[in-house]
Amino acid sequence: MSGQKLPAWHPARTRRRIILWRHGRTGWNSEGRFQGQEDIELDDAGREQAATAARHLQHTDPARIISSDLRRARDTAEALAQLTGTGVDTDARLRETYLGHWQGLTFATISERFPDEVEQWAAGSVQVRPGGGETRAEMAIRMGDSISEAAGTLGADETVVVVTHGGAARVAIAHLLGLPPEHWGVLSGLGNCNWSMLEEVEDSALEGKVRWRLTEHNAGTLPRPVTVQEG
Repeated sequence: MSGQKLPAWHPARTRRRIILWRHGRTGWNSEGRFQGQEDIELDDAGREQAATAARHLQHTDPARIISSDLRRARDTAEALAQLTGTGVDTDARLRETYLGHWQGLTFATISERFPDEVEQWAAGSVQVRPGGGETRAEMAIRMGDSISEAAGTLGADETVVVVTHGGAARVAIAHLLGLPPEHWGVLSGLGNCNWSMLEEVEDSALEGKVRWRLTEHNAGTLPRPVTVQEG
């Protein structure tokens, strides 16, 4: 095939990959409390989850690991860094949604005190401010900027692992895939220490711009991540 231009979806192309990995369990997770940007650490189960998931994710051979600067994400990232020898860079833009006065409250309490707000939030609104905090639309921009910058530093066929939070990961995936905001809710949130993978697709119609496709979502139980090839 020397001298021939490969079609955009040809398996011989090398592609960059993004893995979004949610942190392990915290005490507030187990109590059903909204964490938002409160700096809550992993509990014992969360640390075990991080260690187990890291053993799977090391097979992706990450060129970079970037993490939210909150402890639950940083400590999860370090579990992978210890196995791969890859340093961890932190970025506050990868934090969970800022939830204002909802932070620290249980789901039941929030539903009781703020029923109208919760109804809009649960319906997938990208403009409602939960607890007077941050909208999903605002979070999508900061998450997308951080992840796109990190992906831009990768070479061909390299992977970046992004260690973040449940709501933040879902919004970032939808944003990077280019889904209309009214359809963001078709994606499930990530379980503790589960991950999703996006793979670069070259599209000549986009004139060199990057397009992403979702190759794994909410994974965590397979013996090793699977990347699907065409054909």
